[in-house]
Formats: sequence, C-alpha cells, structure tokens
Amino acid sequence: THIETDKQLVPALRFKEFDEEWELTKLKEMCEPITKGTTPKKFVDNGVTFIKIEGIKGINFNKEKCLFIDEETHLKELKRSILKVNDILFAIAGSVGKLGIVTEDLLPANTNQAFAIIRLKNLKSLKFILQVLNSRTMKKYIYQSMSVGAQPNLNLEQMGDFKFLLPSLEEQQKIASFLSAVDDKVQQLTKKKELLEQYKKGVMQQLFSGQLRFKDENENPYPDWEEKKMGDIMAVRNDQAPKSEEYPLMAFIKHVGVAPKGERYNREFLVNDGDGKKYKKTEYGDFIYSSNNLDTGSIGLNRYGSACISPVYSIFQIKELCDYQFISKFLVRKSFINKMLRFRQGVVYGQWKIHESAVLTIKEKIPCLEEQQKIATYLSSIDTKIEAVNNQITQTQTFKKGLLQQMFV
Repeated sequence: THIETDKQLVPALRFKEFDEEWELTKLKEMCEPITKGTTPKKFVDNGVTFIKIEGIKGINFNKEKCLFIDEETHLKELKRSILKVNDILFAIAGSVGKLGIVTEDLLPANTNQAFAIIRLKNLKSLKFILQVLNSRTMKKYIYQSMSVGAQPNLNLEQMGDFKFLLPSLEEQQKIASFLSAVDDKVQQLTKKKELLEQYKKGVMQQLFSGQLRFKDENENPYPDWEEKKMGDIMAVRNDQAPKSEEYPLMAFIKHVGVAPKGERYNREFLVNDGDGKKYKKTEYGDFIYSSNNLDTGSIGLNRYGSACISPVYSIFQIKELCDYQFISKFLVRKSFINKMLRFRQGVVYGQWKIHESAVLTIKEKIPCLEEQQKIATYLSSIDTKIEAVNNQITQTQTFKKGLLQQMFV
C-alpha cells in the first residue's frame, strides 16, 4: 500500500497493517562490537576455512574459492575473528559493500581484514538487516563515507555509526519475508538457467560427436559426416580500408562478437590516426578470432554486418554453403579451439600468433546442410529458453531493486 504522508520516518511502500514511525538507529546498537579479520602468515592445503572476498557467491560463500589455515593459527593468531553461524561479513576494503553470511558448512572458519564481522544481538532481525545492508541507503553512506586511495575502504567505526530507520520487529519480519520470496524466485530462475545451460552443453557434445543424429522428413538417416579441411569451407578475408559510414569502426567483444564500441572499448580519443588509417573489413557471417585471447572467448561469427575492426584479428569468409547458426557453434567448441591453439606461436602475451593458413589445414567432420540446419534449429530453441529465463531473472532483480527503494527510508 502506498502511503501519502509528509513524514520522513516511513517508507513510500508499506504493508497496510503498519502505521508506526520507524526509529533512527545505528548499526552498532544492534550488534556486538564490530571486528575484522587478520591475514595469517601461511596457508595450508586443508584445514580451517579462510574466507576471502573472492569467495562470495550471491549472499553466500563458495567454499571452493576459499583458502585454508591450520588449527593453531586459527586459535592463536586470529582468535579475535573466529566466526560463528549467521555472522555477516561486509567488505570494507576493495570491493566495498559486498557481503555474505556465514553458514554451518563453512565452520570452523576465519577471515581477513577486508571484512567487517557483524554479529547481531537478535537474530530475528537478521534477514531485515541483510536487506538494509544491500539498500540504497547503505550504498549512499558508503559513497559519502569511504576513503578513496590506493584501495577504497571504510573503517570499523564508520561501519558501526551507519544510521538507518528501523521498524518494529513484526514489520521487519514481514518485509524480510516478502523480499526473501523475491530472492527465492531469483534463485529458482538462476538454477533453471544453469540446468538449461548444462543440458545444452551435454546435447552439443552428443550432436557434434555424432552420438546423437537427426533423420530427414522420411525418417531416413542423413549421410555420414564428411571430413573436410577448414580451407574447404572458408577463405581468409584480408580486405583493408579506412573507417567509413558503410564500414564503421567497431569492437570485437569477448563472447559477444562485432559490436559498437562502448566507453570501455573506445580509445579513439587517445589516437589521432587521421582519415588514412586502415582497418580490416568484415561482413555478416564472417568467422573471426584473436590469436592472443582465443581461449578466453575472442572468437565467433560476425552477427552485426559490414564493419571495420582492428587488424589484430583474423577474419575468414564462409565460402561453402553452410548454415551460419550451425557454424557459429561448431567453430567455437573447446575441441576445435584446442586444435587451433596447437598452432599458436610466440612466448610473450600480446605477441602470440595463430596463422590463418594453419587454421585452414585443420580437419573436421561436417554434416550435410540439412542436418546442419536441424542441429542449429534445435540448439537455437534451447538458446531461446535460456534467454527467456535470463530475461525473467533481470525483470525480477529490477522489481526487487524498485521494492528496496520504496520499502526502506
């Protein structure tokens, strides 16, 4: 229910059964003295879990990303920061504002000085306080309070002095329960997306290895896949020209492909190359890769259209009648990339090179065009489902963001 009021001590969006003003409080009034961890002198292969910021996954911690310390270090060197279940770890250095909650499976556990350890006196407020620490009010406080130097940070005193408005315990629990339901929805959708992605990965392995085959409209098997050199299906494109309206200068972004230069990628203002500098021309459907960043995702088909890109990229025109959707997935398989990497020359990053002529010698078994199209259609249907779920996740997260802005003062 929206409340029309001049009061500053109530949120814009509220459950109708509550009408009391919220009380201004400080975080330190709700918890035991806030402490922080200490980095130990050494780590071991196994032992007591040592939590770092890199271990945060959502609001939980991924134990596989954590380090380990020995029992003696845990009990002696770092005694003041031995963690308990439901301790909130709030990043006060580096990635300020990231937070996670300590769960039973992590214990015994410890952490370093990048985290403030927040231990609430009344755990009935835990879910509500987690939402407060994720709220716009907290983000504004961080922005106004943290020091910015080599590494942005808050100190423990600033953490404890964080002021926010607190409703009654009953209203806290009602708000927290409602927002937790939204969080649960995001988690369910995220899990669904992960399962679809796992399914797609498994199906691709079966399809591209020939274990799973399609049949034609008469239920007859398609011909056996035919071994071909890459030179049989594509040719090097090495056309160069200055950027123009017809061929705008674009970026080639990892896992995206040819795309407009955003601020992150556009460095043209640093260089005055005049009108004469030449770039490589590319057309829709071209196969492109970067020798230096091949194994991290700089490979794929041009889905944009006519463009100019940096000369560091290798570009190929698909010359034989092939289904672009099929080829776009076939040529970015890990097994194909590994074949390409065998030809990489050079020992210094930034100077590696995989010659186009070497790529054209790689042999692969290719299905006929009709089977390519069926494979592409099937994989595209999975992609459509993944994208739909991803849109639901984005919409739900946006919905929650709006709630946080209106349900907290």
